[in-house]
Parts: sequence; structure tokens; C-alpha cells
Amino acid sequence: MSTTITLKGNEVHTIGALPSVGTTVKDFALVDSGLAVKTLETFAGKKKVFNIFPSIDTPTCAASSRKFNEEASKLDNTVVINVSKDLPFALGRFCAAEGLNNMETLSDFRSNFGDDYEVTITDSPMKGLLSRAVIVTDENNKVVYTEQVPEIANEPNYDAALAALK
Repeated sequence: MSTTITLKGNEVHTIGALPSVGTTVKDFALVDSGLAVKTLETFAGKKKVFNIFPSIDTPTCAASSRKFNEEASKLDNTVVINVSKDLPFALGRFCAAEGLNNMETLSDFRSNFGDDYEVTITDSPMKGLLSRAVIVTDENNKVVYTEQVPEIANEPNYDAALAALK
């Protein structure tokens, strides 16, 4: 069952619904800017904030990355994981230019993350990209908070996501 969101007021659909609170997130194989593969095991024992978005080269995606980077430095045993379909090189360039060093920025360009976490956009000019969503897990990979941002151009609810970590 798809989820309906909007892009500048126009209806867009994702492949499904975010993982439910209380479930365990699926493993993944995402690529970092050095082309190394990162999996769920890479972040074992840490609380995780998945900041998922269509592309780092848009103002809202950049803003959410900056905000979560700023807040991540204040949290113990927590990693922020940015995920998009951008190529690893573009993600690395952006993070270096912005000085974002309190997070992992990973590419879904050759994995099933978008389908497994049900955030792949299935129609519109953005078909194939990831929707804007936040998934927060505890250190045991159990989902404690999710937000499928209803309007792609809007930022997520940072306060609610960060509160779920406490």
C-alpha cells in the first residue's frame, strides 16, 4: 500500500509505509564517499537517526543535514545517517564544503534501501528518488520514531525526532 505525499502541492506516492514503531529495521548496504560499504552492523550499539531525502543538492535537504549535524554533536551514543540516491562523490563534496562531520552521509545508488524502508517515490518527475523521511531507532535497531514528511519541500520535525532519543 503506497503512501501519498506532496511535492509543492502535487500528489506523489511512495512504494509503501515507513517501518512501524517497535519493529526492527532491516539491514542495508549503503556506500560512503570513499566507496566503502556501510551496513547496520557498522553502527551496532548506537542509536540511529536516519535522515532520508531526495537529493543533497536541494535547499531543504541541505538544511536538514545541517540541523541534524548540529544536534548530533550534543547526543551520546547516537549517529545521524543521511541517506539519498545521490552519488557518493556528490555527498562527500557537500559534507566537506559544509563541514558536516557529526554524521554519516551514505548513498543508496546501488542498494535496496529505498524499497526495504519503503521510501522510494513511485511516480512524478522524482520517481526513483527517496522521499523525505526520518526514522529513529534505539541502540538495538528498534524503531522508536518515524516521520514521513507530508510535503517533500518541508523540513522534518527535528524536535520530535530528537526527543525520541531521550
